[in-house]
Amino acid sequence: MKFEQYVTSYLTDYQNAKNDWNYEDGCVLMGAVLFYQATGNKFYKDFIVRYMERFINPDGSINNYKKEHYNIDSINSGKILFFLYEETGEEKYRAAIEVLMDQLRSQPRTKCNNFWHKKIYPNQIWLDGLYMAQPFYMAYETRFHHKENYKDIINQFKNVRKYLYNEDKKLYYHGYDEAKIQFWADKKSGVSSNFWLRAMGWYIMALIDTMDEIPEKNFEDYKTLEMLFKESMKGILLYQDKESKLFYQIIDKADIENNYLETSGSAMIAYSILKGCRLGALQKEKYQAIGEKIIKSLLENKLIEVAGQLKLKDICSVAGLGPDSDRDGSLAYYLSEPVVCDDQKGAGALIMAYAQLLMLHKEEE
Repeated sequence: MKFEQYVTSYLTDYQNAKNDWNYEDGCVLMGAVLFYQATGNKFYKDFIVRYMERFINPDGSINNYKKEHYNIDSINSGKILFFLYEETGEEKYRAAIEVLMDQLRSQPRTKCNNFWHKKIYPNQIWLDGLYMAQPFYMAYETRFHHKENYKDIINQFKNVRKYLYNEDKKLYYHGYDEAKIQFWADKKSGVSSNFWLRAMGWYIMALIDTMDEIPEKNFEDYKTLEMLFKESMKGILLYQDKESKLFYQIIDKADIENNYLETSGSAMIAYSILKGCRLGALQKEKYQAIGEKIIKSLLENKLIEVAGQLKLKDICSVAGLGPDSDRDGSLAYYLSEPVVCDDQKGAGALIMAYAQLLMLHKEEE
């Protein structure tokens, strides 16, 4: 299969996104975890172990990680530590989990009690941050902390629904400034001005991944997130391009100049749909074909051959809100960021989505 060739080549020649402990590599690592679970191929597990050897010390300390930055993105790669601890039993992974939980325990919070996105982004909630932290936080509470902070996790999702959701569009804004003083924030509502695809992708993945960490007996907590998940999924699917089955960088502005069908966010939606089908949160009969068509379109239209090598194209390199004045949340801003090939956020998301497809097919067999 062409995509499996791409994954093997991509991981064999993998270059870290940064020298620091970072969230981008975590997307690829999670893809490798899921591919290992789907196929049992030790190649993927070995990739994960090799990567973590550069960062996790015998005492659990993490190289090139700075707690004092209080960057919520730093939590994302920590999700892989649960997998490694279960697979190897090595206590250094358990200790490293505690290192990252120590950050969450003292992470600055908004008055409504959500985590700040970063220390340099005071009083701000971004959709991205829900994906970075909440599945890790829920996994920790379920496995090691007797579920004592479930309410905190659920309330953070509820706050996002309260402050960032647009009832008319059925979509979530990228960010929210509780203080309502940021140049990109509406002075009355505090929200940013547009609906960025990958932000919605992060959020919907956050919901399904956090749900996955809730035991069946915690029915009410699961149902709360499931309701938000289904609502979000119905909302985003209103904007699916009918011909390509993919989604635009600016979700609700398909007709504006320079808008484009973006790979990473589309892959995140496919991942969430297929995992939702696997968990029973979505009806397979209604949704599985939708997820499969998104993946099929990505493979046909975004996976290209360049000089004999497979490349995954049309990935938004990065997008954020401040602190620089050019990152103002405008349409022009989101469409000005570089569009690249093989970025970790796009490749990682499609690897994760394809692994969900493999697992679904395996279950059906």
